[in-house]
Amino acid sequence: MQQSFLEYVLDDLQKKGTLISSCTFILPSKRSGTFLKKYISETLTQNTFSPEILSIEDFVQQISGISSVPSIDLLLTLFKTYRASKIKTHDDFSAFLKWGQTLLQDFNEIDRCLIPSDDILNYLSAIKEMNHWSLQKEKTELVENYLQLWNNLKSLYDSFTSTLLSQKKGYQGLIYRIAVENLTSYHPQEKNPIIFIGFNALNTAESHIIKYFLKDKKNTIYWDIDSHFLNDPIHDAGLFIRNFKKDWAYYADQDLNGVHSSFLSPKKITITGVPKNISQAKYVGKLLQDLATSSDSKVKDTALVLADETLLNPILQGIPAEVNQVNITMGVPLNKTVLYSFFLSFLDLHISKTENGWFYKGVLEFTSNPYSTKISTHEEVDILHRVSKDIKAHNWIYINTQNLSPYSESQPILKILFPQNNTAPIQWINNCLQLLKILKEIFQYEKNTLELEYLYQFYTIFNQLKQHLGTLDFIADLKSLKNFFKQLASIETLDFIGEPLSGLQVMGMLESRNLDFDTVILTSVNEGILPSGKSGNSFIPFDVKRDYGLPTYKEKDAIYTYHFYRLIQRAKNVYLIYNTEPDVLEGGEKSRLINQLLTDSAINKYITHTIATPKVKITPEQLSEITKGSKLLQDIQDFAKNGFSPTSLTNYIRNPIEFYKRNILQINNLNEVEETIAANTFGTIVHDSLEQLYLPLVGAILTIDNVSVLAKKIPKVVKGNFYNHLPGINLTKGKYLLVFNVIIKYLENFVALELKQLKKHQIKVLELEKKHTMQLRIEELDFPIQLKGTIDRVDEVDGIIRIVDYKTGRVEPRNVKLKDWETLITDYDKSKAFQLLCYALLYSQKHPVNNLTAGIYSFKNLKQRFLPFSVNDEIITNDTLKTFESYLEQLILDICNPTKPFVEKRV
Repeated sequence: MQQSFLEYVLDDLQKKGTLISSCTFILPSKRSGTFLKKYISETLTQNTFSPEILSIEDFVQQISGISSVPSIDLLLTLFKTYRASKIKTHDDFSAFLKWGQTLLQDFNEIDRCLIPSDDILNYLSAIKEMNHWSLQKEKTELVENYLQLWNNLKSLYDSFTSTLLSQKKGYQGLIYRIAVENLTSYHPQEKNPIIFIGFNALNTAESHIIKYFLKDKKNTIYWDIDSHFLNDPIHDAGLFIRNFKKDWAYYADQDLNGVHSSFLSPKKITITGVPKNISQAKYVGKLLQDLATSSDSKVKDTALVLADETLLNPILQGIPAEVNQVNITMGVPLNKTVLYSFFLSFLDLHISKTENGWFYKGVLEFTSNPYSTKISTHEEVDILHRVSKDIKAHNWIYINTQNLSPYSESQPILKILFPQNNTAPIQWINNCLQLLKILKEIFQYEKNTLELEYLYQFYTIFNQLKQHLGTLDFIADLKSLKNFFKQLASIETLDFIGEPLSGLQVMGMLESRNLDFDTVILTSVNEGILPSGKSGNSFIPFDVKRDYGLPTYKEKDAIYTYHFYRLIQRAKNVYLIYNTEPDVLEGGEKSRLINQLLTDSAINKYITHTIATPKVKITPEQLSEITKGSKLLQDIQDFAKNGFSPTSLTNYIRNPIEFYKRNILQINNLNEVEETIAANTFGTIVHDSLEQLYLPLVGAILTIDNVSVLAKKIPKVVKGNFYNHLPGINLTKGKYLLVFNVIIKYLENFVALELKQLKKHQIKVLELEKKHTMQLRIEELDFPIQLKGTIDRVDEVDGIIRIVDYKTGRVEPRNVKLKDWETLITDYDKSKAFQLLCYALLYSQKHPVNNLTAGIYSFKNLKQRFLPFSVNDEIITNDTLKTFESYLEQLILDICNPTKPFVEKRV
């Protein structure tokens, strides 16, 4: 490996006769300081005390004499200051969190750039005044409230910063501003040479500080810049350092230290486009596997840099076993963990609680979380499984303490998860701490150290929340607590512990500063990610930023351009990976930095550009086929003995595989809570209600009087059947009320149609919902065959027997008319006709008739009245039934044929 930048700095200092152990080194980050310490230990020939090595932020804090404050404490202090301000109408804490962080960032930027706060904040207030949307001279209350914050920005800033400074605390920008003010009075005890290393973009405060110390000739600064970028007047990678060379008085008689020519040295740059993020993770895994098997040293000198840090989890899953040492310098945000989703689901569960109880969806979501399952299965009885099972079985839309009372006495865990009274924020936190204690015992027993680390981080968060709740009066409800919790979880990370100087280095772009590697793998090199584009959280408009010298997205782009080129300039093998399938969430097309490389004639000879896609094997679609072995044949015989129903036979006509799954294997739909009524439940309620209404009239001749009475009973009967089939529902409002009224309307229309028919016909009800069975004798089969079915209604109209089937779906006349007998057992569109013939055949076995009619009442198009079956425009006769029986036997023989497999039919 060629000399790294940090090694070059140490080597150059020694050549100049500088005693390294007596220097103070200032670097952009602590991580680069760790590597510098390693190189110093390798350079020194005798034992000595380590020189002072500081990050720029630690150095500035030393000068300022004030300490930094965690982001969440800054937000709380800003909110307290905001509430104490002269603003008449204040946002609550939840609303404040949406803009408070952005305002903090703007304050930070203003201070880092040493801009007089009164100047820019008053200017910003004037702009907002000019840009407000009201054209009226007299401002409305809404406009006044909107402008209040902007008119009080200066006083808010002054109060906020004075509060922090009184506690000798500050945010980064404020610390920088105070440090600049303290420069002349700053006198370190030991006046060692100060060496600034590897900086690029400097804010105004950093620039002031560094220039101040460079006035002393024993202090120096080393830039890490390649001459190829420095000498190109338009290359963004050299933008800042070119400006420093031109503008700093220090360079009137000094040369730039740290300029080198490594970028154009021979190297291998492989640019690869892969589809989507998961493919990137898999591609990186294959790349690392190849590197590990070719040479172990290649992995040791390899950096895996994630431009999009959300790729960390899939990348870690994809690292092959051959890579046995990995050092990760970025943390996993706690809001990306499953444990976070567990507590957020637990919080949402209580926020959504109403006077009716907990809505079933929130309960099922919570009970299905892996941590909920872990807690419940740890108890003597898996109580949450029982609860979720009962929710589906009883169709509980809302779950309340009455539903849970049968379990709660023996299961104290339910009192934590589903407390009887509304939960206050402090109670919710205490409940979470209890749950953490239970999980801790489980994972300690399992010796799961990673999970224990997650638990510890959340234990810390809940204790922070508890501590803050004791001093804050504005987090009075769970919604405010939720926003606070989400903010904390987004800030806190689970940091990995590893050996920082060995193995594969996994890092973000900023952690790569000052570090050099033989092999660099850089992922997500897409527009919108690298560089990040024009997005930026700020209240300050672009032109105001430009006028006051605040950094804009243009400077941000130049910063990432520098990091990109600096990362690859000394590397021998560079792998740049981008997503070929851009979308809003995962960035845009391949980065302009890739296009810049490809069009640079000085470097493109070392570049190969490829597109990698997963192996796709195209095979012709194979229809499922189930061969009838001895076990399946036995199951078919058992099914035939129990009885073929018209529905099971039409299932076979529709798709033999569906018949196999639903009727032979008994694989039915999952039992789910019906928040809106399912079609089959709708039909069942209609059928049961009609049966209940007409049951007293079986055997009687219908009259206008006895049928008119039915109309009045309809609401009560329907309501009773609703509660029978869907216990726990509320029929007074919502979707169920609408469905309830639809069913009532259906039945009222049916009764009205019946009354209209009674004026012209005599109708006598013979049977209702009666089950019929018959034995079929098929010579080719040596086992019994039964046909069974339940006929909705049999009546006699003007002396002719009529078989009635109710359908709540739409049925057209063509569905019950038959022209070609063959279509009856091949075309599912004729399934309604097939069912009617089955019912006619079943009824005729015990009640021989010369002719009868069978048909359907379709409630969705009841205006068409009774839809009778006909074959070639004739009603059902004995000959019709004989013909049907022959086709029925043919269909059953097809099902029972041992040599004919069940073959899938495209539906």
